[in-house]
Amino acid sequence: MPRRRRQRRRLQGEVELNLAAMLDMAFQLLAFFILTFKPSPIEGQVNLRLPPPHPVTATAGEQAGSDTKNTNPLQGMSSLVISVTADAGGRINSLAIGETPVANMGLLATQVQQMFADPTLGFDQVIIQVGSRVRYEQLMQVIDICTQAKLPSGEFLSRLSFVELPM
Repeated sequence: MPRRRRQRRRLQGEVELNLAAMLDMAFQLLAFFILTFKPSPIEGQVNLRLPPPHPVTATAGEQAGSDTKNTNPLQGMSSLVISVTADAGGRINSLAIGETPVANMGLLATQVQQMFADPTLGFDQVIIQVGSRVRYEQLMQVIDICTQAKLPSGEFLSRLSFVELPM
């Protein structure tokens, strides 16, 4: 009997959907949109939101704010400040170590190595001042240069802090 009921339903106009053809068309449309999608350059750039700066090294046994006559609160901290600014495209426009401008990344690497190798200078951390338009991969090049520097003890530099420069 079950066979007769199926045959009657088909004769009365019941329609069966061919799901294989619909799935084939869905995958073709999906492939088309994936292959033809081209993001605009603005979508590929990520703005950098850096955390607020925190000093990594402590001053020589003093409690913060205990010396009211100290006009320079950074005195006693051995931090090297590197400034990085960007052009309109997000590439590095200028580099500086402290107040001294640096021409390119190669010269930056050489000077950072020399400064950390000198035991009389005593730097043990780097604060990188970054412009808000610097692209991430450009900033990572500066970070790589800093983390490859060796301290006079032979250890690699591991303390980095970031400060975002105003536009």
